[in-house]
Amino acid sequence: MRIVIAGGHGQIALRLERLLTARGDEVAGIIRNPEQADELRASGAEPVVLDLESASVDEVAAVLEGADAAVFAAGAGPGSGAARKETVDRGAAVLFADAAERAGVRRHVVVSSMGADPDHQGDEVFDAYQRAKGEADAYVRSRAALDWTILRPGMLTNDAGTGLVRLAGSTGRGPVPRDDVAAVLAELLDTPATAGLTLELIAGPDPVADATKAAAGTA
Repeated sequence: MRIVIAGGHGQIALRLERLLTARGDEVAGIIRNPEQADELRASGAEPVVLDLESASVDEVAAVLEGADAAVFAAGAGPGSGAARKETVDRGAAVLFADAAERAGVRRHVVVSSMGADPDHQGDEVFDAYQRAKGEADAYVRSRAALDWTILRPGMLTNDAGTGLVRLAGSTGRGPVPRDDVAAVLAELLDTPATAGLTLELIAGPDPVADATKAAAGTA
């Protein structure tokens, strides 16, 4: 498959790029900072320098042209204010979905956040983040031309992955290693029956492949 990842230099994205290229997929990672290009190449991905806060739908669609799947893994990141939650976590996600639709790329996987909700209350930056992610998820779910899956991981850690997770519509809160989030994303891309599902993810008892099949109803 050819897979385009928005937010190609993120911690989860870099792990996913290594997994996908190791199994023979062709991967392009969209980055804003050209200084990150070498790190993407080291992960096996082709860097594409494009600022999703200022790019047009047509510019992003040109990158997505001919892809088999798109993954939105971009985020404003820690230390950013509420304004960038709006322009990246919501705005860039909407732009990426529109561009995928224009390019005819149906398979669309989004890395969201547990608790994302457009009606989330509160005035802190994290509250703005949860609202932005919730609004983006709602927009993606409204696109009939996309075979979307939304993944909402729990608290992300840099612990070594175990390959064991809990993946379901509702899991309860808990931590999950970024290694295992990347492994689940790779499995979701191989499991089209998960289209139309919003799934929560934490560490758990089930091997990634089994958990994904069960979530898809194909176990």
